[in-house]
Amino acid sequence: MATIHLIDGEKGGVGKSFVARTMVQYCLDRNLPFTAVETDRSNPDVSRAYRDICQYAVLSEDEKQADKADRIFEMAMDKPVIVSLPSQVHRAMKAWIDRNQLFQLGQEYDVSFCKWFVCNGEYDVVQLFLASLNCYKDQMTHILVRNFGLCDDWSAIEADSSVQKLIKKYKVKVIDFPKLGHSEKYIINQNQLNFDEARNSQEFKILGKQRVVNFLKAAYLAFDSTGLWENESEIVFPSEEVGTRLKK
Repeated sequence: MATIHLIDGEKGGVGKSFVARTMVQYCLDRNLPFTAVETDRSNPDVSRAYRDICQYAVLSEDEKQADKADRIFEMAMDKPVIVSLPSQVHRAMKAWIDRNQLFQLGQEYDVSFCKWFVCNGEYDVVQLFLASLNCYKDQMTHILVRNFGLCDDWSAIEADSSVQKLIKKYKVKVIDFPKLGHSEKYIINQNQLNFDEARNSQEFKILGKQRVVNFLKAAYLAFDSTGLWENESEIVFPSEEVGTRLKK
């Protein structure tokens, strides 16, 4: 079963595209098959960084453009898809799924949906996350991505019984997306670098490169903890033993 991984957050400024770029690099470093898709026309950060491999699609409520998202599902026939979503896309996404009965079609063609909901800890973003859960229920897997680059205190959410009730009800996995230093992140965004370029960039000195490496290690562990990628393909660990492969 291939998965369409939707990197969402519904609101701007929560770190959606940075999580998407990290996931793309995760798949590259682990030699996982995937297709990256950019749908954010106003701020296409993923396609800027991974311009040689990124595909494009459009999610729109306009009926004249309704079929421009279809290629996302079609690409999932071949391999997992990572979709970088824009802000305020819920209505267009829901309309696309409902109009084409994609959950039913997914069962027929072994395609599932997973939403990685990136959260900055703000109340309104948490409410958008809950709205997504209540909308899709158990038809779509949800991962709550706690962005520690924007918030380091999650105690209020942990103590919110309404949030925890829905997380438990729909078996939501919660992961901690690590913080990358402001200087390194600024340079990466300023130069539109992908993470492979960042690891080898002359813009960073030794410690700056090491901070990028440490960030990726922590992010990869968070992705691994969900178990959602482990069955997609054989995994390559390009570390001490280059070429070591584990068949999942």
